[in-house]
Order: sequence, then structure tokens, then C-alpha cells
Amino acid sequence: MSLAAHLERPAGRGVTPRASHTGAAGGAPCGDLVRISIALDGDKVAAAGFDAQGCGVAIAAGSAAVTLAQGLPLLEAARIGSAEIARELGGLSPAKRHGAELAADALHRALGQAARADAELEPAAGRRLVALSGGVDSTVAALLSGSRAVGVTLELWSDPQTDGERSCCSPQAVRSARDLAHGLGLPHISLDLRAEFRADVVEPWLAGHAAGLTPNPCARCNGEVRIDAMLELMARLGAAELVTGHYARVRDGLLRVAADAHKDQSYSLAALDPASLARLRFPLGELRKEEVRELARRHHLPVAAKPDSQDLCFLAGSGREAFLARHGGLAERDGELLDVRGSSIGHHRGAHNYTVGQRRGIGLGGGTPLYVIATDADENTVTVGPRDALATKNVALRDTVLYRPGFDHVRLRYRQQPLRCSTLRDDVLELDEPAYGVAPGQLACLMDGELVVGHATIA
Repeated sequence: MSLAAHLERPAGRGVTPRASHTGAAGGAPCGDLVRISIALDGDKVAAAGFDAQGCGVAIAAGSAAVTLAQGLPLLEAARIGSAEIARELGGLSPAKRHGAELAADALHRALGQAARADAELEPAAGRRLVALSGGVDSTVAALLSGSRAVGVTLELWSDPQTDGERSCCSPQAVRSARDLAHGLGLPHISLDLRAEFRADVVEPWLAGHAAGLTPNPCARCNGEVRIDAMLELMARLGAAELVTGHYARVRDGLLRVAADAHKDQSYSLAALDPASLARLRFPLGELRKEEVRELARRHHLPVAAKPDSQDLCFLAGSGREAFLARHGGLAERDGELLDVRGSSIGHHRGAHNYTVGQRRGIGLGGGTPLYVIATDADENTVTVGPRDALATKNVALRDTVLYRPGFDHVRLRYRQQPLRCSTLRDDVLELDEPAYGVAPGQLACLMDGELVVGHATIA
């Protein structure tokens, strides 16, 4: 059909099928808005409808998306993107392609909600669900997962003051990952978990900073939000495994550090229980980063040279202090900088803006380098001192979880080398050598050699 035909006789406009799920895209600032509603019956799109406002292309694109999806098996509908919608409209100029992109976004948000709640696909040999972030690692993991793989991307955070192009879970990242999946010939599902992510990850992170802690949001997200949601979807889609692009390995049912020690991500996955781990696969665990990029180049993947994400996903392009002020109400609050004897030696911007072990941004120049030794949220003080004052051989832990008894190392920071330690005694871990910058609220990853056998929170 043509754009004119979809405008004259829009399919499903104003229809909201019974027991349907609705996805929307657009609105301010562009003014165009498309809403699409999808109802599933087992493994098929049983009914679809839409509504739209704004320009004629948005209306026609909504009609085209409904026309294409109606009656298709779920995983075939998950192959529809903006290119297919534009083709249904007889082709669109670059200036009008925006309408097709909005309709594709709305369609996939509806499909994701419907799949998460109602999909009932029969198990299929070789079907794997692959977590796609839009980066080179997850794309190569998808490449290695075979032609029966299904891509999934989680939308976790949407904030106009966050750089969506640098985040792995923004609306822009979802669209990019969908294009990559379709480019590999794979269906793609997106899940909107923004509410769960805000409640279970961002709010505890904000509360932790308000209390003077340094919480680890990635371990919490993997352990309580992301992986669980994808495993539930995996079961609904009849897939046997969840594949991710993490650098990690599994041995004897436990996490094992990756072959590439510089990229190892077992620390951020430490809160995964063995039952979840049993259904996960890490195809990059035996590879080095340069090998992954070479695979991407060899297969002409457009993300072969894409830089790795460096920030927390919800902080991309936004500083920590600005985020704490905007979302946690933790604005600058003048307080005293104290030396290790308790004497005032200056002022700071609020104890919540500092973490134990921090060196830069303290505001004191010259002389011996100073580090944050402790923070007191109630008194709004920050104690600083020389690096030696950070040293400790005893680390108090809480909420310890052991998957099996016996450990001999602990990793106290994401990029820190594991330290030899003794077993817990009265919830205190004894280290064989001093650790520097042990921050309350961070994860302690308990290890037996290369295996992750448990985790705890630094008290």
C-alpha cells in the first residue's frame, strides 16, 4: 500500500483490542505521537490497533505497523522495523522517516509488554535469547549464538539530561540494538523496565549515597532486575538459554573469571544465584577483547570500532553530583573537611558527593596527596588523610551469601585485584595484606581461586 492509502483508510485506528498491551513513542518535543496496542494468543499477534497524533506520516506509519503485525507469529512480528514500515508506505524520504521510527518504537514496546505477560511459545531446539545492548560485545555474542537466536534489549532509563547515545539502556540504545538484531537476521524484543530499575536500583543507590555509602548498582541490577526479567522472557519464548556478552566463564555451576583478566566482569555478576547461572551462557568468556573486535570486523558489524561504555548507564553524560542533586534532592551542602586528628582544614560540597578512597575533587591542592578516609552523612563531614591512613586488614561484612563453603580471596572493587583473605570471623574478613579504599556499601566478591563462591556487602 501507499502512504496515501494508509492515510485514507488507516487500519485499526482507534482500536484497542481486548486484553492488549500498549506501547507509545514520540510526544514532546516533536509533537508526533504513536500508540500501538497488541494482543497475543499464544504465539501469535491475535489483534492490533493504534492511535496517533501529529503529522500525516505518523498516522500512516501507525496503520502500516498494525497491517504488518496483524496475524503474524510473535517472532515474525519482532522482525518488523522502521525499514519494513517505510516499505509498506511505498518508501519514505529521510525527512519523513521519523514517522516510521516512531511507529517501530511503539510497536516493539507493545510487543515487549505482550511477550513478557502473555507469550506462550513452544520450546524450540537451538533457540537462544541474547541480551543486546548495541555494543560490540553483545553483538558478537549474538553473532556466535546462531541463526535461531532472538535479541532482547532492556530499556532501563530515559532522561533528557542523560546522553542516550552513550548509555546501554536508553531509548536510543534500544533502537540501535534492534537495528543490529535485524541486520543479523534476528527477531528483536524490547522490555521496558524503567519502573523496576528506578525502584530497585536507582532509588537504593540514591539512598545509599544519602547515608554516606558507596552502593554498587550494577551488581544489584544484574542480581535483581535485568537477568531475572530476561530469564522469565526466555521461558515464555521457548528458549533454553540466555546468552550475554559479559566477560565471564562458568565451572562446576559457579562463576569463573574470564580469560581476559582486564575485561573480566565476574564481580558485577557475583549476586547471581546458581539456579540463574545454570541457564546463562557467556560465549566471550574464553576470548580477549581484541579477538572480539576482530570477529566484528571480519563479519562487517557496524559496531566493530564502537568505544566501550565507561559510565554507569544512568549517569552517561551526566556527572554523579548533578544526578544526585536532580534525582535524589542531594544538593551541594557546605561542610567541614577534617584531617585524621579531627581538625578542620577546609570545606567540601556535601558528604554524599565523596567516597572512601577518592583522591581527585577534594579541593585541597599542593603538598602530600590526600584521600578520603571516611564520610559522615549525619554530621556532613569528610575526613581526609594520606594513603597510608586508608590501609586496613579487617573488613566488616553484612548480608553474606555463600554458594558453597570455603574461599581464599576477596575482590573489594570492580577493577581491583583479588586479595588473599581468611575466613569470616564474627562477620569480619581478615586480609593477608592491607587493602586501600575499602568503601562501605560496595560489593565484596568472595572467591576460591578463579571461582566466585559468594558475595557480601561491605559494612
